[in-house]
Amino acid sequence: MVLQALFFYLFAGIAVASAFMVIASRNPVHSVLFLILCFFNAAGLFILIGAEYLAMLLVVVYVGAVMVLFLFVVMMLDVDFVEMRQGFLQYLPVGGLIGCILLAELLMVVTGWVIAPQIVGEGALPIAPAGDVQNIRAIGDVLYTRYIYFFQASGLVLLVAMIGAIVLTLRHKEGVKRQDISEQVARGPETSIEVVQVESGKGI
Repeated sequence: MVLQALFFYLFAGIAVASAFMVIASRNPVHSVLFLILCFFNAAGLFILIGAEYLAMLLVVVYVGAVMVLFLFVVMMLDVDFVEMRQGFLQYLPVGGLIGCILLAELLMVVTGWVIAPQIVGEGALPIAPAGDVQNIRAIGDVLYTRYIYFFQASGLVLLVAMIGAIVLTLRHKEGVKRQDISEQVARGPETSIEVVQVESGKGI
């Protein structure tokens, strides 16, 4: 029990510190790396509570795919973060309001034992059927029955985000030759062949 508590405080402390560094780092690449570290520690917390499938899913999906994709998008966009910070003060009132709301919610969670001591330590009843049920089956039963619409909505949100990233990075620069299939198919001899009259004794 002591060893489990030790690992919990280790994983939780590193996760909180890395999450703070995500928003404190000026370099977006460093923020992505700290976010990956935060996900690894969150996976460790999942393992401690016996949800090894969620831990594996967090590492494989988020660290292996989403964070790498996010890093590539940040590097491809080439955003001038110095220019973005110039208009920071105009968003300060809205950001301060949202920060105060989040702070109030966190204080209510932390001081919940003072406001309503009877609900401390009472969790929700397990939704999975009784008996020896594996984590994968229990999650699948809940995800694809009760929360199927939310699951599909999250997929649509990710699809829209992927299309937005592609549209933002698709920049047409002047002077760059691009392939036009319809123009190549529709061309004739007058556009594909050029007859040059070369004078005798002179090259082209």
